[in-house]
Amino acid sequence: MSKQVSIMPCLDMQNGRVVKGIHFVDIRDAGDPVECALAYCQAGANELALLDITATVEGRGTMLDVVKRVADAATIPFTVGGGISDVTSAQAVLQAGADKISVSSAAFRKPEVISEMVKEFGPEKVTVAIDVDRNKAMPSGYEVYIDGGRTATGSDAVEWAKKVDGFGVPVILPTSKAGDGAKTGYDLPIISAMKEATSAIIVASGGAGKLEHFYEAVEAGATVLLAASVFHFHLIDIGDLKDYLRNRGLEVE
Repeated sequence: MSKQVSIMPCLDMQNGRVVKGIHFVDIRDAGDPVECALAYCQAGANELALLDITATVEGRGTMLDVVKRVADAATIPFTVGGGISDVTSAQAVLQAGADKISVSSAAFRKPEVISEMVKEFGPEKVTVAIDVDRNKAMPSGYEVYIDGGRTATGSDAVEWAKKVDGFGVPVILPTSKAGDGAKTGYDLPIISAMKEATSAIIVASGGAGKLEHFYEAVEAGATVLLAASVFHFHLIDIGDLKDYLRNRGLEVE
């Protein structure tokens, strides 16, 4: 049986615009979120991620007006992350039209938030994102980072993924700081390690630069393929990516 995968463009948001950085810095503009969302729906994306990248650092909630505008335009499910810290802020984002919420820093700081959200909204509405960077001192070789990749936690990334899995979260989204925006390929060892350690769907995120990288991520255990730069700047077309993956024997939604 062939493996089914889905394609998930990611809209990183800052000041109401879509932006894209490299290694979480060197930010450049990539367009209007509604226009981008519409374009991805028409291009055949299976789902979208909308990430308010500075909400947590700036100590504010997600930009709900942007979520509402994207919800009105989008014809595919979308997940919103950034600035979601508790059930109340998660509810506001879902009421604004998001299909799922993604929580990262708040989940790490207060893990009980995860079980509260799973209980309140159902597990299918909750994704936990884990920003990671390589650290040889950690048992898995990867450390958890929070605050948009700015703050090292001293915690092992795979151990944290196991805890998250224990709360019944069905989707875990690890992003490698080393890979982010670098177009050198996904960080395959962390995808494999989290896939082996949990029962969750693993989203590949951070580093896609060419078609082969997406297939490598699937081989490593990912079933949702997230990318930003290559799609935003038209280096890879979603239709071409789907054709490529199908030619490698994969089922694409």
